[in-house]
Amino acid sequence: MSDDEHDLPPTGPGLSDEAVARGMEAVQSAAKEMIAAARTLLDVAEELVQDPNAASTMLGALSSVARAATNFAPGRPTRADGSGEDDDDDGGVRRIPVS
Repeated sequence: MSDDEHDLPPTGPGLSDEAVARGMEAVQSAAKEMIAAARTLLDVAEELVQDPNAASTMLGALSSVARAATNFAPGRPTRADGSGEDDDDDGGVRRIPVS
């Protein structure tokens, strides 16, 4: 390829100036949203550092949500009462032979 061919604008379907401009606008918008989310995360982190009781409360709430989510995870056997726990769960390890 010659140097002159590198200076030519790209051609083909979907590579119009308008399409490129719309793509750039979408990327810029997404970047702005990421920046706003990062700022919000930093604000929350700052509040947690300033108030340890709030951190404890938040961690407790997140722990409860995580426990509930794992109790009802897809594929996990459930009891008839819908509690999400196996009837004969003894908390031990069950070995499953594979042939």
